Amino acid sequence: MGDAVLVSMSPEIWRNKADIPAISAPPSQLHCPSMTRSPLLDIAPKTPKSPLASRLMTPIASPTKKAIANVQCYLEEVGHFTKLDPQEAWLPITESRRGNAYHSAFHTLSSGIGVQALVLPLAFTTLGWTWGLAVLSLIFMWQLYTLWLLIQLHESESGMRYSRYLRLSMAAFGEKLGKLLALFPIMYLSGGTCVTLIMIGGGTMKVLYQIFCGETCNMKPLTTVEWYLLFTCSAIILAQLPNLNSIAVVSLIGAITAVSYCTLIWVVSIIQGRPMNISYDPPQEKFDMASLCSILNALGIIAFAFRGHNLVLEIQGTMPSNAKQPSRLPMWRGVKFAYLIIAMCLFPLAIGGYWAYGNLIPGNGGMLNALYKYHGHDTSKVILGLTSMLVVTNCLSSFQIYAMPVFDNLEMRYTSKMNKPCPRWLRCGFRVFFGCLAFFIAVAFPFLPSLAGLIGGIALPVTLAYPCFMWIIIKKPYKYGAIWCLNWILGLFGMLLSLLVFAGAIWTIVTMGIEIHFFKPR
Repeated sequence: MGDAVLVSMSPEIWRNKADIPAISAPPSQLHCPSMTRSPLLDIAPKTPKSPLASRLMTPIASPTKKAIANVQCYLEEVGHFTKLDPQEAWLPITESRRGNAYHSAFHTLSSGIGVQALVLPLAFTTLGWTWGLAVLSLIFMWQLYTLWLLIQLHESESGMRYSRYLRLSMAAFGEKLGKLLALFPIMYLSGGTCVTLIMIGGGTMKVLYQIFCGETCNMKPLTTVEWYLLFTCSAIILAQLPNLNSIAVVSLIGAITAVSYCTLIWVVSIIQGRPMNISYDPPQEKFDMASLCSILNALGIIAFAFRGHNLVLEIQGTMPSNAKQPSRLPMWRGVKFAYLIIAMCLFPLAIGGYWAYGNLIPGNGGMLNALYKYHGHDTSKVILGLTSMLVVTNCLSSFQIYAMPVFDNLEMRYTSKMNKPCPRWLRCGFRVFFGCLAFFIAVAFPFLPSLAGLIGGIALPVTLAYPCFMWIIIKKPYKYGAIWCLNWILGLFGMLLSLLVFAGAIWTIVTMGIEIHFFKPR
């Protein structure tokens, strides 16, 4: 990080700063070299006029007075609570700070809803109607609260903006412990999600080809690996957009497609009717380790349906911020709208999907595979093809926002060492390298989705636990107060849930086994 620039304030100014209105920088100051090399992270309150400037009232002193006023205004803009870091202006996440509430909504929807929501009805097969709805509502409110905490923690009182989840973790828990707790979960949520998107996107492209071509095509069909490669090449081409703010339109497309296919799947499933031998009764087995693991797996499915907390600080980092309009205001407006849409998608999907298929919901693929399995013969190919095309488009769009933290980290290593921006050819090379690496992992380890519960248990605290502890450490609420107690309870329970999900996944793998096949994607 670059050296911080702080301008001290006198005690009188500190006592009266709440009554002093904030000002904006004049146009002449916007072209200052130091301000063009790095984004303006915050804007300090206005300070009283300098006594020296007030005495220079004669025409002869006008040039001197103007120079002093310009310098004073500059210090008011970049001083006091602002910390400048030239490296921020070189990295993909903070390179452009022209985001707004609309961009916030687009990015949040694109990262917060996806194919993981299609397995929500599977959790209801274990929990039943009552407990399923209760747990889904509780976790929805829980993760929305922790999301609000992260948005408030983005800007510290010292003027530092934490535009990356890892930086906030290091600030709260210390450099070593913060890295230990957050580095692997964040990298897994970014890189692991991209690998999963290659599998799902490539596999759905294969299904799309089979729907429209089927037995009538004379062309030799592509293998699964070739479909993965086609999807990866498309994602790499789209990944050449320079920064997070520049993919706002891509995120909008991803949000529209996610909402469309989620709605289309549950509506078609209800209209087509329920298959025979459907049941809504949870397994009536004695309470043993197997049933406990099933319950924990159901809790994990619901918790993992709400993703994207590892990206909220990065999304907020694309927004300008000043004393009058801090970035948390437009960010929260966008998030509220996005989560209203998410709730309107996930709750009908879970309820409608469980009503339509009950205990017959497939464990692999959830609602999408159920639609192909039970209604593939009596549903129009246009509807099935449209659904598959929407899923592929959403996977391509989601790949971009989840890969951005990885691109940012790679470029951060270069800019920290070389102390200069990453050249365009190297930036392109980094993105091609990551795409090829994700493709290799998807082909080499096609059984990784079977380990989602195991690894997801480690990543769960990023969403449900860490924000609560960060708030206590950084904000220091009144001890034993309502907020203090609430965050401790949620944080500890989130860590406990993570350990239980992790243990349940290990038990399931040990008792039921796992089919391991390298370089043989299906």
